[in-house]
Amino acid sequence: MNATHTGPLIALDVGTKTIGLAVCDPMRILAHPLSTLARKGVRQDVARLRPILAEHGIVGIVTGLPLGLDGAENRSTHLARQVGDALAQASGLPVAYHDERFSSVEAERRLLAQDMSRKKRKQRIDQAAATVILQDFMDSSESLGFARDQG
Repeated sequence: MNATHTGPLIALDVGTKTIGLAVCDPMRILAHPLSTLARKGVRQDVARLRPILAEHGIVGIVTGLPLGLDGAENRSTHLARQVGDALAQASGLPVAYHDERFSSVEAERRLLAQDMSRKKRKQRIDQAAATVILQDFMDSSESLGFARDQG
């Protein structure tokens, strides 16, 4: 077992109204949806996320970075960085930011493939997008050596 690639990660898909969450297995092979939290403000969001990190033994945070099509940062990018930075500071865990362009489109495509109702898709889109972000991060070279498991 390679210690530089072990320990579960959590992904955040930060929106203005919700935060989609996904986690992976300790070997970082497969990401799966966890839940969707209604946004309450950065401080309250972080306070609600910290017990989730502990419960799942999270060793690193991957925050989706919603860049514009041209790669430029915008208001949504700033919000994602605010939440990611605050959670990293409060938890002491490392944070990585991962380009999430098209993650919602891919998540919607996957949910449609499951023949899910529109209502159910709406309830699950954010956690599905977080799953896409996390899986893409794990499959990329960005993840190499990220958040080493000290246990």
